This record gives sequence, C-alpha cells and structure tokens, in this order.
Amino acid sequence: MSHATGASRTKWAPKSLHTSRVASVHKRSIATLSAAQVCGGIAIAGSMPAGALLAASLTGSEAFAGLAQTAGVLGAAIFALPLARIALTKGRRPALATGYGLGILGAILVIGGAVSRQVALVLIGSLFVGVASAASLQARYAATDLSSPEQRARSLSYVVWAATIGAVLGPNLLNFSGSVGLSLGLPQLSGAYVIAGISLTLAVAILVVALRPDPFILARQVRQAADPGTKIPNPKLRDGIEHLRTRPRAVLGIATISIGHVVMIMVMVMTPVHMAHVDVTLQLIGLVISVHVAGMYAFSPLVGSAVDRFGRVPMIIVGAMILAASCVISGLAPADDVVVLGVGLFLLGLGWSFTLIAGSTLVTDSVDADERPSVQGLSDLSMNAAGALGGVAAGIIMWWGGYLWLCAVAALPLVALVIWISLPACRRQSNARSI
Repeated sequence: MSHATGASRTKWAPKSLHTSRVASVHKRSIATLSAAQVCGGIAIAGSMPAGALLAASLTGSEAFAGLAQTAGVLGAAIFALPLARIALTKGRRPALATGYGLGILGAILVIGGAVSRQVALVLIGSLFVGVASAASLQARYAATDLSSPEQRARSLSYVVWAATIGAVLGPNLLNFSGSVGLSLGLPQLSGAYVIAGISLTLAVAILVVALRPDPFILARQVRQAADPGTKIPNPKLRDGIEHLRTRPRAVLGIATISIGHVVMIMVMVMTPVHMAHVDVTLQLIGLVISVHVAGMYAFSPLVGSAVDRFGRVPMIIVGAMILAASCVISGLAPADDVVVLGVGLFLLGLGWSFTLIAGSTLVTDSVDADERPSVQGLSDLSMNAAGALGGVAAGIIMWWGGYLWLCAVAALPLVALVIWISLPACRRQSNARSI
C-alpha cells in the first residue's frame, strides 16, 4: 500500500520490518521515548510559569513575563533544524539527548540569573530550556521510524500522550519546587529550574541507556538489508527543503500542524486574560486551562487510531471543524461562564491534537525515509514560528477588538485550510493514494 510518492519509492521490506527483533525494538523505543517525554514534560511545563513569574519579579514589569515565554518558543524554533541535522547524521538518540542537555544548561543559567538578579541571563536560560521543547517535539517523529504505515499515527500518538503526565505534574509542583529552592538557599521561583534540571538529566539518562539500537539507524539498516545493491545516502538539510518542492502533501501536513498550533495559541493564551477582566478566581482559570490540556493530550491514542483507520486528510478536516467550533463557543461565551469556556477550551485542545497527529503523520508518509528528519525539523520550525507569531498577534487583536474578535480572527486560517483541501488538485492527490 502506497501512502505517498516518496513512500512509494522507499523499500520498506515488510518481511524484514516485522521480524520479532525489529518489532521488539520498536515497542521498546516507544516505551523509552514515552518515559523521556514524561521527564521532559515535567521540566517544560513546570518551568514555563516559573520563568514568567521570575522575569516579572526581577523587573517589576509583566512585559518581561511575556518575553520569558517568547524566548522559550524561539529556542525551540531556532534549534529545530540543528537537532534534525544531528538526527540525520548521528541518529535520534544523540539528537534528543542534545536537546534535553541544552535544556539542562538553560535551567542552570536561569538559576544563575535568579541568584544574581540578571533578567538577561534568565531570558537566555529560558531560550535554552526551550530547546528541550524542540527535542520533545522531535520525539513524536522518532516513534514512527520503525512503525509500519498502518500503525504510524498510533505510534506517534502514544509519545504525544506521554506528555500529558508531565504537562499535568509540572505546574502542580510549583509549591514543592519553591520549597526545594528555599531549602538550597536559592530564590523560591528558581526551585522550578532545579526540578527541571533534575528531570531533564533523567530524560537524557533514559535516552542514552535505553534507546538502543537507535530507531532511525536501525530503520536505515533494515532498508539497506532489503536491497543490498542500493547505497543509502546521507542527505543534508537543504535536500529536505528541495524534497518539499515535489511533495505537496508534505507541505499540506506542515501547514496543518502550523495552522492548528497558531489557532490554539491565539485563543489559549488570551482566555485567562479574558476571564480575569471580570475577576474570575485564579483557581477557576486554572481549571479551564487544565481541561484544555486534557483535550490536547489525554485522547491522543484514540486520535491516532482514528487517523490510521479513517485517513490523514479526513481527520485533518475533523480537527479543523473542532477548532472552528471551539472558536465559536469560546468567542460567544461570557467571560465568567466557566462551564462554556471549559467546553470551548477542551475542544480547542482536542482539535489541536487532531491537526498535530494527522498533520505529522501526513508529513512522515509523504517523504522518503532518509529525508524525514530534515523535513520534520522544518515542520517543527514552522510550528514554533507560527506559535510565536500567534502569541504576538493575539495580544494586539485582544487590545484592538476584544476576545470575540480574537476568536473570529483565529478561525480564519482554518477556513483557508479547508478551502485548500477542497481544491480539485488536492482532492486528486488524496484519491490517488491511501491516506
């Protein structure tokens, strides 16, 4: 069964791919990547609010709180391609370990900035902590290296789901981490970065010890064994960019991921501000965001199964429709209606999950195996850049027209995505291949 032009030229050698050894390595890789995701998620989710609060406390300005979060997003975007290059040349293990390792460096820098009261050092450290986020994103693609096309979305979704644990635990450890910081003689908020450094060190240890053999390297060896006469090339990042020119379905997948992410970021970051305008308590605001996080991650395995069963493009459409419904429900909800906003934000997370998993799987399907890390790196770069722009745009639109206008504007890229998919050329590509 062919899933894309690139995939049709790649010899997957089903008999070799499904030997007991490769299947066993694949299962172990999923477990290893998931365990590392939990550790990375604790570090990333726990340090983000702490970094914002720390920057604001050092400067007395809420603007610097936003800069701390923006620095993290920029770190993920800047290092997406370098990590992809490491994966291309060395494999997934060194790429992911490097990303988490730079996150450890970032945590140390933030602690140093907190102690010395240097906000510039906090921002630089936040940027490097953001690199751990880039590694976390790449981990979902690593889960597909040894999977068959029929199970690709499911494999990817398991690693995405593992982030749920870290995303829930991280922010709820703020009180504990503050106590840890004070017990070490550090500023209270820097304690979150002590926990982040420990969590990321565990993630690196898990990857270095357990992600063996490297799934990307083993997948390459399996293909080479299936056709000994063919030399497997060692592509460069620029080859991946060239590859996209003849892979419109991969471009559609990248656009889907980016659009889903920008819509999610725009609505999510301003919902607490919208609720705070009418003095909704922090506890209720936190509840709405928790429901949103549950929508993002908790149902990932079910979403992955649906993508494998019903196809990539149909589930992209479903995701776009769910996101559009979220924009309508959230935009029309009164700022103090926690139940309706909770429903809207839950759907926002669920729609994001559909677009991320379906779009990521479509990207993987649509390019040759040896080009995947470079194209996947471009995908994550696009995703993070879109998120950064969405965060900036959301603040401007909220200031200009309010929350209703924000939700309306956020829905516009979804309209463009559905129109793109409905174009005759795109429909012909979809009908010509199993997706």
